[in-house]
Amino acid sequence: MASFSPGFRGRAHPLSDRLPPGQYPTESFPVLSTGPTPRIPAEEWTFTLTTEQGEKQSWTWDEMMALPQDAITTDIHCVTRWSKFDTRWRGVPLEAFLENVDTTGHYARAHCYGGYSTNFPLEDLLNAWVVHTYDGYALSPEHGGPARLLMPHLYLWKSAKWVRGLDLTLHDEPGFWESGGYHNYGDPWCEQRRWNDPP
Repeated sequence: MASFSPGFRGRAHPLSDRLPPGQYPTESFPVLSTGPTPRIPAEEWTFTLTTEQGEKQSWTWDEMMALPQDAITTDIHCVTRWSKFDTRWRGVPLEAFLENVDTTGHYARAHCYGGYSTNFPLEDLLNAWVVHTYDGYALSPEHGGPARLLMPHLYLWKSAKWVRGLDLTLHDEPGFWESGGYHNYGDPWCEQRRWNDPP
């Protein structure tokens, strides 16, 4: 069972208490991408976990769907300053993929169909999912389908769309946007948008 940090599920507090600084609430779900939208049939999708020793484990779509599934209701926050409350997802907790993995790594880097990548500390994967369903429907390609990461405690660029695998690493390796000047971590409550924003 996944462990949850405060705020990951909907809270009975005023919406203003759930809005990080510098953000505005929206009912829409804007689509932002760096290039053409990859369209990967589920039967061709795979997810590969690679350790720092080069050991690999892979899951097909059907194997992923056979893993424990969570229903997640959470707020999401985009670095472009919009926030959307109480979004509903379904997916596999990342710790299910890590259950039998032997690693001494402290970091992870996600790789995606289409060439996108992003990085985060390994411990953040304990509050993350590979999601395949949004608002009761199969995740559309525009929003990262057939599967994307969901890391709701970080800005949404860390919830990598079209995810196809994770590399576990000993050293932090900045991804696509991080190499271009975005903050290496991306905590919306600390307004960590750009590289030189407060840690």
